[in-house]
Amino acid sequence: MHRLRTCAARLRPLTASQAAQTVGPQRPITGPSRGGTRTFLPIRCYTAPVASEPFLNGTSSNYVEEMYFAWMEDPKSVHKSWDVFFRNANAGAPPGAAYQSPLGLSAAPQLSSLVGAQPNVEKLVEDHLAVQSLIRAYQIRGHHVAQLDPLGIMDTDLDSCVPNDIITSSDKLGFYGLDESDLEKVFRLPTTTFIGGSETALPLKEIIRRLEMAYCQHIGVEFMFINDLEQCQWIRQKFEVPGVMQFDLEEKRTLLARMVRSTRFEEFLQKKWSAEKRFGLEGCESLIPALKTIIDKSSESGVENIVMGMPHRGRLNVLANVIRKELEQIFCQFDSKLEAADEGSGDVKYHLGMYHRRINRVTDRNITLSLMANPSHLEAVDPVVQGKVKAEQFYCGDNDGKRVMSILLHGDAAFAGQGVVYETFHLSHLPSYTTHGTVHVVVNNQIGFTTDPRVARSSPYPTDVARVVNAPIFHVNADDPEAVIYVCKVAAEWRATFHKDVVVDLVCYRRMGHNEMDEPMFTQPLMYKQIKKQKPVLQKYAEKLIAEGAVNRQEYEEEIAKYDKICEEAYNRSKDEKILHIKHWLDSPWPGFFTLDGQPKAMSCPSTGLTEEMLNHIGGVASSVPVEDFTIHGGLSRILKSRGEMIRNRTVDWALGEYMAFGSLLQEGTHIRLSGQDVERGTFSHRHHVLHDQNVDKRICIPMNHLAPDQAPYTVCNSSLSEYGVLGFELGFAMASPNALILWEAQFGDFHNTAQCIIDQFICPGQAKWVRQNGIVLLLPHGMEGMGPEHSSARPERFLQMCNDDPDVMPSLTEDFAVRQLYDCNWIVVNCSSPGNYFHVLRRQILLPFRKPLIVFTPKSLLRLPEARSSFDMMLPGTQFQRLIPEGGLASQSPEEVKRVIFCTGKIYYELVKERKNRGMESTVAIARMEQLSPFPFDQVKAESELYANADLVWCQEEHKNQGYYDYVKPRIRTTTQRAKPVWYAGRGPAAAPATGNKKAHLMELKRLLDNAFGLDAFKDQQ
Repeated sequence: MHRLRTCAARLRPLTASQAAQTVGPQRPITGPSRGGTRTFLPIRCYTAPVASEPFLNGTSSNYVEEMYFAWMEDPKSVHKSWDVFFRNANAGAPPGAAYQSPLGLSAAPQLSSLVGAQPNVEKLVEDHLAVQSLIRAYQIRGHHVAQLDPLGIMDTDLDSCVPNDIITSSDKLGFYGLDESDLEKVFRLPTTTFIGGSETALPLKEIIRRLEMAYCQHIGVEFMFINDLEQCQWIRQKFEVPGVMQFDLEEKRTLLARMVRSTRFEEFLQKKWSAEKRFGLEGCESLIPALKTIIDKSSESGVENIVMGMPHRGRLNVLANVIRKELEQIFCQFDSKLEAADEGSGDVKYHLGMYHRRINRVTDRNITLSLMANPSHLEAVDPVVQGKVKAEQFYCGDNDGKRVMSILLHGDAAFAGQGVVYETFHLSHLPSYTTHGTVHVVVNNQIGFTTDPRVARSSPYPTDVARVVNAPIFHVNADDPEAVIYVCKVAAEWRATFHKDVVVDLVCYRRMGHNEMDEPMFTQPLMYKQIKKQKPVLQKYAEKLIAEGAVNRQEYEEEIAKYDKICEEAYNRSKDEKILHIKHWLDSPWPGFFTLDGQPKAMSCPSTGLTEEMLNHIGGVASSVPVEDFTIHGGLSRILKSRGEMIRNRTVDWALGEYMAFGSLLQEGTHIRLSGQDVERGTFSHRHHVLHDQNVDKRICIPMNHLAPDQAPYTVCNSSLSEYGVLGFELGFAMASPNALILWEAQFGDFHNTAQCIIDQFICPGQAKWVRQNGIVLLLPHGMEGMGPEHSSARPERFLQMCNDDPDVMPSLTEDFAVRQLYDCNWIVVNCSSPGNYFHVLRRQILLPFRKPLIVFTPKSLLRLPEARSSFDMMLPGTQFQRLIPEGGLASQSPEEVKRVIFCTGKIYYELVKERKNRGMESTVAIARMEQLSPFPFDQVKAESELYANADLVWCQEEHKNQGYYDYVKPRIRTTTQRAKPVWYAGRGPAAAPATGNKKAHLMELKRLLDNAFGLDAFKDQQ
């Protein structure tokens, strides 16, 4: 870049301060030479003030540099006036005096030869610069006047004004200082355009015509914001070279056949089920050939696996004609008598996913296509797709994204309106989240349900969010199938070449309303009057090809009849389908994990304990730096030293308990990925899984990856400051394989609510809706520590409210009750009070023969509480996760004397134990810790309450009464005891906020709830 700027720097006008300086030391001048090194003089300063050349200014520097480089290579390649000018400048003539004979220079004869040519040079330079500016204007703003709207009634960029620098009439030439007389004048083309093809100069008239053909027809290209010259040049070449959009006969016939399938599929559904919602593709039928082109070109580049995410519009068509789902499986979904065979709720047909491996007919290579199931929440599936793609790339060692890629489809209103779109783009270049480029296809209906684009977005286009990651945006008129196919080819090639995101904006219309039952004329009367007149795109394209002679009418009609016959035959077969198998719509199969009929291979869980040798080995790694010459922070040295002491004492704190679980799973071959904000160190500075060299920038060490030579890799990555996008990403990652432990940790537990959509729509009901198990783990720091409303509660009441177990039915207590409960639930909710139990629940997550989401309310103050440590004895072979930890002290030795049993969960246990000791009530009050809240431990609660037959039952929590666990546990404890006893409440009263912001008020509330918990007469007035 320095070399490019030097010439212009020498030639541009001097500032006053430069002009005042004296002449610097002279250096030898190297003249022009072929193939030699280009040598530039430094800026020369003169004592006398000088004027600049009238044609030299900031905007002309690019053009002057181009001419200068050309002259350096070959002086004869430029106009004679430029040759003389550059010789004089190189000879030392100062700017402003290039055409005068300065004193003391020997180049006077050369200088005098230029004087007569000066006016011509000025005009020549000005005109060439004007043409260069004109070319650049089309490259930057040509898309604003492209004919993008198939209806011809909308300005796709929401602006009816035409940029002044785009030549829409000859009078606009004046903007550039040109007029009609210049139209036949020949101009040399700059290197920043390819409109000349093999020609280096063109008449102005032809330059404008070619720019219009490249940038102002049915394709609008937005790319000049990209700050990489190579990438800009690549795009210019793809769209500017004359004749690039030529299609051979075979390509045209294939395109027509694909258009027939896309169009006739929708017409068939409309004919058979006119009163059914299906969110058809009418108005954007070219989407199907568009997607197939992207897949074909990507397959050509070596891609073997494509994961797709899309909204409901056109989904059935994509399933049928892109993924190639059996048509009868789609048609039978419309049968109201169809019975559901699988457990769960199922979902509507336009939300279901699919997984299919097949041969790509164009490339004759295997390709795996999966379309992710998703909810009505538009764009929510975007990060989920990216996470699954990242996982597939990880498992097959595809470090550059050459074998696995994603295609995301969007609606125009959602792409502009949903924040998760930005969050997903924001992940695209992050090392632990990049999928090395996604092809985004926007089905731009130019309407959102009933909302006009002018009130749906502030940006000119719905695609402007993509500019933040320098993704090129190709707008295309969807009623020109050849233009659509061309931009899709370019998009696929861009992704294969640069491994960056790219957007195809299919500007189309929606022939029906939002769904087939909706009346759009209420709100868009003029638009829909035009749509009713609009000739379908298939008809338009067929007529074009027939006129060209590419096909005849008979061939076209035979193609239609052939596909109609396929649909009719599939329809007849669909009548034989009596039972709906959601399993046939699975988007992420796990081969070998279940039995052939999709059941767990066992209904038991082995012990999650480890040998003492293994615990010591992992502890040794956790308390050391396994890399030589690595300087860690002094404070971290103390932490590692204290870890070593704990290992010698056969105990673990929270960080070590987690280390033991992770380390053992890694040694057993299970990949672990921990992601979230600040997880490498841990929000509370307890984890330290990534060590940083204090002397070498960016040198890090992850001890967990130094456990054993044949261990699985450990990925721990700080995420961007996003919850919705990142949690969705990790959920997608967890879908790809059951043999990995994927964890997302919130910085504080209450921050999960910005990812509530992922929790509500995917994690909680995912298996019920889509028969899709998922073992993702959510770590949510939770606890009332007097830190105010925002950093206290992870909102356990919300997770418990969404659990699917029945509070009023006592289940049968069979031998495999504990595992059977886990299998039947929709997710597992735990609040561990000891690191040993936390260790077990993490290991159990992988050792179970099935997968369920795990919600863990993790502690804050317990991370360093000396009492909250576990002995190795809790973690040895034969030990396992304790769903309920019963009273183990004095009270358990004389159960008949116990007056009260307090059930609690989490941190409050330690405050209760301390208070009980202070009050001397160890023999009269029993405290039981409920570690697993859901599925509810009916059997163990029953045993504990029956053991203390004379005691009353109290649920104690530090959360407010309308929050926390009380509303969940109370009816279940009552069911366990057959409603023989009431369940009293000891805790904070109802409140709107999760916690007080006043430390004194916090302590007073705690004292009050402890008084209630241990006041044996506290509930007498409530009886």
